[in-house]
Amino acid sequence: MEEDILIQISNRIKERRREKNITVQELAQRASVSKGLISQIENSRTIPSLIVLIEIIKSLEIDLNDFFKDIRSKSASVPILVKRKEEYNHFEKEHALGFHYQRIFTQSISPSTIDIVILELEPDAIRPLVETDAFEYKYVLSGKVEYQFNDEYIALNEGDSMLFDGRIPHTPKNLGTTTARMLVIYFFEEKK
Repeated sequence: MEEDILIQISNRIKERRREKNITVQELAQRASVSKGLISQIENSRTIPSLIVLIEIIKSLEIDLNDFFKDIRSKSASVPILVKRKEEYNHFEKEHALGFHYQRIFTQSISPSTIDIVILELEPDAIRPLVETDAFEYKYVLSGKVEYQFNDEYIALNEGDSMLFDGRIPHTPKNLGTTTARMLVIYFFEEKK
């Protein structure tokens, strides 16, 4: 378990326990563990087993989904998924003639609002790095585009696609001499 995630879990247990005015001893009794173990967990000195963690969360009367909501790794290595045109999966559907399906991306993302747009990028278009509170899917319809993510650069050709967390600072650059066109789909996570 990454250290930043352990700290987030430890802090959340301590915060929820205090919000509910439960002592360390009371929580330990409810979860059938020792007071010392609760103290070590809350102070990030030990990693609880999954069973113990679930018992503690249940003892705090918190829904598991609510407890883990927004707990994320803060490491710099957030994945950016790139899929090249030649990697798309061709498949048939309903034995129809003349229909050519290509599965471009299938990725499970928590429930979200979807915004679909066409982005036309002029050859001299420029903007600073931006962040979007959404996952972003890009499909290059025409042209060649280079995406910058902090100090990382990824070139995409016509037919290539990419999925990434828009909270990573990013910006595209048109590498061609004509307008580049992209299909862009934003997946905004629903806030409860």
